[in-house]
Amino acid sequence: MGTALLVILGLLVILLIYLISIYNNLVSLKNRFQNAFAQIEVQLKRRHDLIPNLIEVAKKAMTHERETLQAVIEARNEAATFLKAAAANPSEPAAIEHLAQAEGLLNGALSRLNVVMEAYPDLKTNQNMMQLTEELSTTENRVAFARQAFNDAVMNYNSYRQSFPPILFAATFGHPMDAKLLEFADSEQIQQAPKVQF
Repeated sequence: MGTALLVILGLLVILLIYLISIYNNLVSLKNRFQNAFAQIEVQLKRRHDLIPNLIEVAKKAMTHERETLQAVIEARNEAATFLKAAAANPSEPAAIEHLAQAEGLLNGALSRLNVVMEAYPDLKTNQNMMQLTEELSTTENRVAFARQAFNDAVMNYNSYRQSFPPILFAATFGHPMDAKLLEFADSEQIQQAPKVQF
């Protein structure tokens, strides 16, 4: 009877160690995708900070286009608001979805601004405008790379969470749902940054 008890205790210890391993892997993978989102947050904040400067330079030359400029400002403010909400909890699927939609609207507003700016040759040669648009383009590329890293981390987390046996324990360990990929509304915008040329 003593041997059977030792075998049962040994099996329980092995099971406990295995459960601890599942828990630790879930936490580690969740922390990775949250860290990846933090990199997206940094780049999107930079993008959001560049846009008001771009608008200020454009305002001086585009006195007739206040409506377009206002649309960009409003889209930027909405995107910044949803970024804060998503940054507070990147594992919340609704927050990521709202952020993706707001960034899609911002990309659309910036595209309309770029079309309107084509009618203003003075802006094409303005040094401040050229520098801001170059920084914005660089930031767009960084956003794309950060988004890819985030989505890769989310896929790793979701794959592990959905696999057997972790799926049996994930909800119990505080991981009740899959994380959401960050996908922008327009699939073409996902593949390439908006073109800003002057």
